[in-house]
Amino acid sequence: MNRKPEQQECNACKTNHESYCINGMVNTYGGFHKNGDKSYGGYATHHRAKSHFVVPVPKGLKPEYAAPLLCGGITVYSPLRAWGCGPGKKVGIVGVGGLGHFAVLFAKALGADEVVGISRREAKRDEAIKLGCTDYIATADEKGWAKKNANRFDLIISTVSSADMPMQQYLSTLAFDGTLVQVGAPEEPIPISPFPLILGRRRLAGSAIGSPKEIAEMFQLCVDKDIHPWVELRPMEDANKAIVDLEKGLPRFRYVLTNKENGEPLRKVNSPSQHRL
Repeated sequence: MNRKPEQQECNACKTNHESYCINGMVNTYGGFHKNGDKSYGGYATHHRAKSHFVVPVPKGLKPEYAAPLLCGGITVYSPLRAWGCGPGKKVGIVGVGGLGHFAVLFAKALGADEVVGISRREAKRDEAIKLGCTDYIATADEKGWAKKNANRFDLIISTVSSADMPMQQYLSTLAFDGTLVQVGAPEEPIPISPFPLILGRRRLAGSAIGSPKEIAEMFQLCVDKDIHPWVELRPMEDANKAIVDLEKGLPRFRYVLTNKENGEPLRKVNSPSQHRL
């Protein structure tokens, strides 16, 4: 998860949307704190943080489920909640992978009437249905898929990070007043025409991670609805191999690295600057 600097004067922070702080945020790894100290990531055994940004993991939620929820899970939960996913809504999920599988689980748990997986090939259809999708669209294998699904969705969450995605066609599948939220981060610009937006009063939006308040809500939803992310446990010493397998697209759908020490209680901080927020 991303954490922001100490300043809390902006409207985003005042309304519990800290990841949009106008003062910027400190990435979990590879970032810098306000005093210039470097931020360190998930390989640390301990971390000291401001209590506001510490979210209790509720009883009934296994650590191996909670861990991937803190990044991939909250990245899709936040926009689903912000744009009103629930009863009466038809929701499309572009990309049935790590992020997308969370989105399917949450959209179903939030009570959407339809949860439709959208991917390029038929290969993921069975997995999408097992996750809870009510339908599936294979854009590279189904001729005329966009026309068949025109004006269908109230909300689309796009998790893909390719600039080659058929954005124009995705927008055409939005219903009147529908919203497409892009959470995947393509390195190249995505060209679009404004006419699908203009003619349907549709919206193209973005979303980044989520707040501590939203994380707590997401955790509780997982407990209340018995949501089990699809994870594969691997030992921490297998981290490099896991990265290679991840690049090959092998996990279904998240690798979780386990530490044999399980994080012993903090007794001494040898380098306080590396743990300061």
